[in-house]
Amino acid sequence: MTENGVKTEEQGHIEAAQPKRIKKKRGDFRFGPTLGEGSYSTVILAREIESGREYAMKVLEKRHIMREKKVPQVEREKQVLSRLDHPFFVRLYFTFQDTERLYFGLSVARKGELLSKIKQLGKFDLECSRFYTAQIVSALQHLHSLNIIHRDLKPENILFNDKMQIQITDFGTAKELKDSGDEPRSSSFVGTAQYVSPELLKDKKACKSSDLWALGCIVYQMLTGQFPFKAPNEYLIFQQIVNCKYEFPEDFDPNARDLISSLLQLDPMMRLGSSSCGGYEKLMEHPFFTGIDWENLANQAAPKTMLALAGDSSDEDTTVEDLADGFDQAFINDFKAQVIEESKQKGDSTQLVICDPTDNSGLGLPAVLPKEERERWMKKQHSSDWDYFAKGNLILKQGQLEKKRGFSVKLREFLLTEGPKLIYIDPNSKEVKGEIPWSSELRTEPKSFRIFFVHTPNRTYHLIDKSNNALIWCKKIEEIKKHYYT
Repeated sequence: MTENGVKTEEQGHIEAAQPKRIKKKRGDFRFGPTLGEGSYSTVILAREIESGREYAMKVLEKRHIMREKKVPQVEREKQVLSRLDHPFFVRLYFTFQDTERLYFGLSVARKGELLSKIKQLGKFDLECSRFYTAQIVSALQHLHSLNIIHRDLKPENILFNDKMQIQITDFGTAKELKDSGDEPRSSSFVGTAQYVSPELLKDKKACKSSDLWALGCIVYQMLTGQFPFKAPNEYLIFQQIVNCKYEFPEDFDPNARDLISSLLQLDPMMRLGSSSCGGYEKLMEHPFFTGIDWENLANQAAPKTMLALAGDSSDEDTTVEDLADGFDQAFINDFKAQVIEESKQKGDSTQLVICDPTDNSGLGLPAVLPKEERERWMKKQHSSDWDYFAKGNLILKQGQLEKKRGFSVKLREFLLTEGPKLIYIDPNSKEVKGEIPWSSELRTEPKSFRIFFVHTPNRTYHLIDKSNNALIWCKKIEEIKKHYYT
C-alpha cells in the first residue's frame, strides 16, 4: 500500500492470489432438531447445504444476552474455544451473526451426556470408569497447559460423540489465568454445588486444582452412581465439602479409592496432578490407570458397554433426516392460518365443541363455558388427582408429554388451565417441575405429528407427544392465547 492509500500492482497480485474467506450465514444451513438448551442459548443440529457437513449450531439471542448481562460469558467462551485443539473438547469451526442472533458452529456430540449414561447404567464398571477418567485427565492436561481453568466441570458438561469419546463443553464460566502458576487466586463464585471446590467456598479462590477436585467427584460418581457430597440442601452440601466428609462403599476398588482420596484433598496444592505433586505426569502414573495407552487414547475403541448404549440411546430423538417427513414452514403457516380461520368461523368460544380435557386425542375444553357447564366440569375435576395443581382453575387440556432439555428426556403431565397457565408435573412424585410462562409473544411450532415447540421470549420448550397429537396441543394453546391476548 502506498502512502496515499493506492495499492501497487505487486500488492494487487498477492491479494488476488489469496482465497477470500466467505463469511457463513444462516441461509447456508438447514436446521434440524434441538440438541440442547442452556440458560441463554440453544444448540440445534444443522447441516450445511453446500458441503453436507453437520454442525451443532449454538444459537444465542442478542437481546437476551444483553438483558441478562451475559456478554462477558459469551466473549469468554468464544476466546477459550478458539484456543482449544484437542480431541476431547467440542471444536469451534466458525462463528457468524445476523441482526438478532449469534451463531457458533461446533462439532456434533449427539450421543448424550455423561450424567445420563451413569443414570442409565446405575454406575460404571471399572473398565468404563478408567477409560473415561483417562480421557478427562488428558483433556484437563491440555486445558491447564493453556492456563485455562474450566470452573464448572461436571457430568452434564461432558458429552459423547458418535464413537463414544468424550467432548467437554460449556466454557461460559471458564477463566484464563495470567500466568502458569497453580496458586489459588480470587474468583467469582461459579460452579455446581456437588462439584465446587473447598477453596472457592472458603476463600473465594479458584485454580487449576479446582478442576482436579471436580474430577475426583466425577470419578466417585461414575463408580457409585452417587455424589460423594450429598445432603438435603446446598448449605449442608457445602459444609460436607469444606470438611471433606464423604464415605466409600464397602468393597470399593482400592486403586480407585486411593485416586479419589488423592484428588479430594482440602489443600489444592496437595491434590494429585497439581504442580507441587508432580503434575499430570504423576497423575497418569497412578495404578488406577494401569493399561491406559496415553499416547493413543483418542484412537482407542470405547468400552463395549458404552458402545451398546450408543446404539440404543434414550437421549436421541430426531436427526435432520428424520425431519424430512416433518412439517416445513409452508405447512406451519397453513396451520396457523387454519387456527385463525376456525376461530373466526366459531365466533363465540362458548360454541366450541366440548371434549374431555383428559382425552389426549381431543381439543379439551374451550376457554369460556356457560356457568352451569363450567360448574359441572369443576365438580368432575375435584375428584381428579390433578385438581390440587390447578389451584381453583378449570383444566382445559391435559396429557403426558415428553419434555426434552439438553440430552435428557423427562415424562411430564402437562396441565393447561384457565389463567392461562401451562404447568408440568412429575407424574410419579406428583411434584411441580415448572411452568411455561405465557405472554403475547408465546407461539407454538409443530415439527411433526409427535414433536412440537413452544417458543417464549427467553426459551424454547421441545415437547414430544407419542400419541401423535402434537397438532392438537398446538391448536389448543393457540386458541387459549387468542382468547387471553387479543
